[in-house]
Amino acid sequence: MFAGDKIFPPFLKFVYLFTRLVIQTKMPNFRETRACLAYAYRNRFINEREFVLLYDLHKSKNPEFPYWNYERFDLDQKTNDECKAEFRFYREDIYKLAEQLQLPDEITTYNGLVVASVPALCMYLKRYAYPCRYGDLLYHFARPVPELSIITNHMMDLIYGRWHHLLTRYNHDLLSPPKLLQYAQVIEQAGAALDNCWGFVDGTVRPVCRPSENQRVLYNGHKRVHSIKFQAVALPNGLVGNLFGPIEGRRHDSFMLATSGFLQDLQRFSNCPVTGDPLCVYGDPAYPIRAHLQRPYKGGVLTPAQQDFNTSMSTVRSSVEWIFGDIVNYFKFLDFKKNLKIGLNAVGKMYVTCALMQNARSILYGSATSEYFGLNPPTLEEYFI
Repeated sequence: MFAGDKIFPPFLKFVYLFTRLVIQTKMPNFRETRACLAYAYRNRFINEREFVLLYDLHKSKNPEFPYWNYERFDLDQKTNDECKAEFRFYREDIYKLAEQLQLPDEITTYNGLVVASVPALCMYLKRYAYPCRYGDLLYHFARPVPELSIITNHMMDLIYGRWHHLLTRYNHDLLSPPKLLQYAQVIEQAGAALDNCWGFVDGTVRPVCRPSENQRVLYNGHKRVHSIKFQAVALPNGLVGNLFGPIEGRRHDSFMLATSGFLQDLQRFSNCPVTGDPLCVYGDPAYPIRAHLQRPYKGGVLTPAQQDFNTSMSTVRSSVEWIFGDIVNYFKFLDFKKNLKIGLNAVGKMYVTCALMQNARSILYGSATSEYFGLNPPTLEEYFI
């Protein structure tokens, strides 16, 4: 029962049907609704009092940018340089990426908004490529701010829901025993003292906007910043092989390791396919020593052999920092903490999906890590399966 039934005649049915007829499959917006109200008033379907009340009711509280004055987005009109700068991928690679992500031709959001998959993917990439407001995207995609927000968040949810398992779970295709043995061989050839180390584990602190509640939970005393943390495993082919998180910024790396269950996965799956010996990952001194997890020697007095071991492993281990740097360098929105608001934005989901996109970039264009170790990553077809 509508609260104003006593003063509103049956014109409401006409306005609704007329609005749906004019808009058809498009999502209704305030501007078009007001146009329908003006039409109804001119044709005496509603009186002046009703018109003023309804017109004010359908007035947006947000700034109304004239998006209708711009041309709709067409990726084919963009040059490769423009695409690389704005979306981090070349034009043809964006089409290839949309295909490998198994995006449908048209995407329907929760409120019935229909958009083609390639423009939706471009909105998502543009949003996270560099810190920007939705109003800045309006000139590129000729859509109102609410639609841009809905489409971008829907794409993030779509990518995360379909592909997050490639990072957040043990990836048996990327981390099969034969491939682990190959990773260990190239790391040893790069100068590592260990001959059974296939990757590098480390935690990363991602600063966020200071929350209004539970500030102590997110505060990282070491970095002196409110943050969330992730645990990542870097591979010598330049990819993130495993990603756990987000977790509260105050937690220690050893707590993340215990909570993630990654050590148990290593005990089950990280063994040489020939001899059955353990294949390990290498971490910093914060981690414990296990058969499948090694760390540098600690102490104030080290033997020359121990110092040589630490030096050789430290040199190759720097690759994990390169990978962390690539994620936030190519998707710089993640480095703008004032817009990363816990409770308002899905900050953890942002980082996971951007890590997936950076893996796709490394596959298509290579990375400093893969060049350093001389190992190419798999193809997009082999990765997104």
